[in-house]
Amino acid sequence: MGTERIELLDGRITIDPDICNGKPTIRGKRITVQTILEFLAAGDSEEEILNQYPSLDCEDIHACLRFAAILAEKEFTVSHVA
Repeated sequence: MGTERIELLDGRITIDPDICNGKPTIRGKRITVQTILEFLAAGDSEEEILNQYPSLDCEDIHACLRFAAILAEKEFTVSHVA
């Protein structure tokens, strides 16, 4: 079907159409970048996240933050619909 996996930030962040509907995940696991960012936004510490997801490490969490920063630096155009 021509789908391909994309790896970013030294392979820490992956985008694969066959995993989590193509949402960015951590190292191809079924843990999305969004999930980790939501935990951080809710005030959870890195230690709490790592306890809940023992297959992750600190660099995975830092990669999620770097990925979010990369997205935030992009320019966006607002268009009115209808």
